[in-house]
Amino acid sequence: MRRAWIALAAVLAVSCSTPDTPDEYPTQEITVLVPYTAGGPTDLAARTMGTHLEKALGQPVIVENVPGAAGSVAMNELVASDPDGHTLTLVAAPSTVVTPMIQDVPYDASSFVTIGVITEVPSVLAVAGGSEFPDAAAFLDAARGRPGELTVGTPGATTSQAIELRRLANEYGVQVTVVPFNGNAELIQAVLGGAVDAVFVNVSQDIRAQFDGGAFRPLAISPAERVGYLPDVPTLTELGFPDLTYSTSIFGLGAPAGTPPEIVTRLETAMREGLSDPAVRQQLDEAYVPDEFIGADAFRTRLDEIVRVYGPVAQELKGG
Repeated sequence: MRRAWIALAAVLAVSCSTPDTPDEYPTQEITVLVPYTAGGPTDLAARTMGTHLEKALGQPVIVENVPGAAGSVAMNELVASDPDGHTLTLVAAPSTVVTPMIQDVPYDASSFVTIGVITEVPSVLAVAGGSEFPDAAAFLDAARGRPGELTVGTPGATTSQAIELRRLANEYGVQVTVVPFNGNAELIQAVLGGAVDAVFVNVSQDIRAQFDGGAFRPLAISPAERVGYLPDVPTLTELGFPDLTYSTSIFGLGAPAGTPPEIVTRLETAMREGLSDPAVRQQLDEAYVPDEFIGADAFRTRLDEIVRVYGPVAQELKGG
């Protein structure tokens, strides 16, 4: 009889510990890991979407900033978590998929599933307001004539901007010297102080403020088509560099590989609904929210394309 009770208790313990089924999701708070410090565009995107998901899914959403090692600290935590939809991450591409191509980390682009895109922030080539270069043509012509002499600041040595400038040299023969900095604050001071000839950086709100005040002059922008908030700034495609369109930063949500498709679909649907809400779009800054929602499949396609295009350059950077 005692053995029978022990066996029954074991069965009950197993049944009580069975993972939640997808149709019960979520059954506890959801954590969104942000691979950068608080206060930046990634943090804003995660917190704004987190607030919406909390209302849509009926469980608390906790945004946790986990900076370090080009985003790999947060990704390590994500891939080690249970694939049950209760731990998500802010995917900041290209960085999230480029880092494992350059650094030795225990994950790669296949270690997480995509859910959807929150915002997109293109890159801009810009100079100080008093620069000798009145437009992109003048700057690029000078770069062609003086290989490696002109300096361009980027927000890091392995960022998409730095990679695109290397591609500018490799594929188009226009060589500049890349000068990496730690974030936009340093970049702004560098260009205003004349430490670099230009910057190639995300068109975030702090950079747009420099344009509005006349301290910076935008020369060229990275998307294939012009953007509404800088309508007079030509694209790199228009200037004769049709392949340099990948440095637009994409901020979206991802989950560990193995997360049930039903959970991914539920999160994707909630994101889609949130990004159709004018209040959510305004909080994110309408300028950066895609006109059409980019869901899980389209997001994955974008990341796969970045891996394909940036792979050869990443290997160059990894090799020194």
